[in-house]
Amino acid sequence: MPLPRSNQKTGPMAGHVQKGRTYSPPLAATGILQLGDWVRDDLPDLLWPVLTLSELGTAEGFRFIRWQKAVLEDLSSEADPSFIAECLDGRLTSLDRLAVRFPDAKSLIRARAEENGLLPDSVARALASYPLRPAKWFVDRELIVPGRREVDLLARSLLAVLKDGHREAIIKCLYVWGAVQAGTFSSSAEVIDLLRLYPSVPDMRGKADSVIRAMWGARKSLLIREDANHFAGAVEWAEVFWDANSITTRCARGRDFEMEKSKGKEESVDLPAEAVSNGGESVSVTTPEDGAHLQQLAMDLLSSYVEALETSPARLYDQERQEVHSGLVSRVGRDVIVALGAPDFWCMEHGAHVVRVLVEVRIYIQWMAQQDLSIYRAFQEYGAGKAKLYARILEEIPEEARQPDFGEAVKTLEALSRNDSVIDHRVVDTRDSFAEGKSIRAMAQECGLLDLYRQTYSMASGVSHSEWWSVETHAMERCVNVLHGGHFIPSLSLNAGGNVALAKSWVDQFYALIRISLKILETDEGAMRNAFTWLEGKAEE
Repeated sequence: MPLPRSNQKTGPMAGHVQKGRTYSPPLAATGILQLGDWVRDDLPDLLWPVLTLSELGTAEGFRFIRWQKAVLEDLSSEADPSFIAECLDGRLTSLDRLAVRFPDAKSLIRARAEENGLLPDSVARALASYPLRPAKWFVDRELIVPGRREVDLLARSLLAVLKDGHREAIIKCLYVWGAVQAGTFSSSAEVIDLLRLYPSVPDMRGKADSVIRAMWGARKSLLIREDANHFAGAVEWAEVFWDANSITTRCARGRDFEMEKSKGKEESVDLPAEAVSNGGESVSVTTPEDGAHLQQLAMDLLSSYVEALETSPARLYDQERQEVHSGLVSRVGRDVIVALGAPDFWCMEHGAHVVRVLVEVRIYIQWMAQQDLSIYRAFQEYGAGKAKLYARILEEIPEEARQPDFGEAVKTLEALSRNDSVIDHRVVDTRDSFAEGKSIRAMAQECGLLDLYRQTYSMASGVSHSEWWSVETHAMERCVNVLHGGHFIPSLSLNAGGNVALAKSWVDQFYALIRISLKILETDEGAMRNAFTWLEGKAEE
């Protein structure tokens, strides 16, 4: 199947295929690419060889070849060798499939494994600690509660196969070796030459490992394509496996592991209850010395902005433009000032809203400056309509759920709607923006600020809107208990903040916003000069 041609030649999505508002790499655009997670879905099914090679060592993988050969010879007169070989790929569900066809062969299959040393007692005990496992007959033991030895073996085995690509390849090569012994394996001459002496030739091992892992994934996809339920049993068992691990072992955080290393202990540390109830860690950041002046500087800038406006002639008949400008700039200034008073906010996680409002307001005022003056009234009336809408929504709350100050809240919103108490005239516009639904991105493009939007606003919005990349970065961490499959858990460590460079950039952008606003409002030059005279002294300092 030919790859779709990219229709994106420039920009950050160059090389991608656009369809509507989505952009896909050419391979993904075919619709046939399926990404799998072999650790989550397949590793539990391959638990027997994973545990066994952890106990015996990767070099002992040849024992599985001997086991396969013995079982094939034992059952050669019973069925097609290709079916038998497919069931000797190391999967527990495959053993079950073989046992369904040949119930009397169960003891034989197990005996051959024991003869080759592939079922040491430690492995048998670890397997017996899982309920509802496939091929229960293979380890003929009662279900046990896993102890420290079993948990350690399981964790050590999973970690080793995750870190060692060669061991992973040996396990995934079991189906190849089975097919070779059954006489049913076929591939290109190059691949056969590569695998002929595998894994005994070190110089060729790395390339062969990669080929085996790729072949294993391709074979799995082919089997699923032929039968969508081929691995249904393996997936069901995987669910049991991971759920069982969550019951028998606790989540573990990296910082707990570091604490244990420092104490020289092997056992995991339980987090104290108070650490959880208090958010895990209390962070109080002292204002960095080189950033201590920033809050006062922002306050002075906002005061000078107001002074410049109030000492300059104003248009009081059509006052909406100055009201909107001064309101928006004031709102930004208040956010910046408050954030600068708390160094905990001086990081992208907690300060994204500051970045976002700085860029948003700049786009608003520069875009509105290019429109008819009526846009400022439209901005105000859009907000008044929203106030009316919010008041109506609040009135839907049942009487029994209303707090004592509920009535005051509704009255405040109704007053802010600027609606007449007798004649209901206020229009409610539920489009995405005051500009007849025009997006802020479109505004940015029209007023020449698209790069600022793309490079700053969109990322800050991702943090503010809790896009997963931001949540993963700031609020989550990997569980380091390998038996939990590397899932994400909430982080109990708070971002320390205190990024002075980021805080300074807020002040710089706030000052730039002030200058832009004053210029658009055509504020008197003398008033501006007088209001900001003190900055000359700051510059000299």
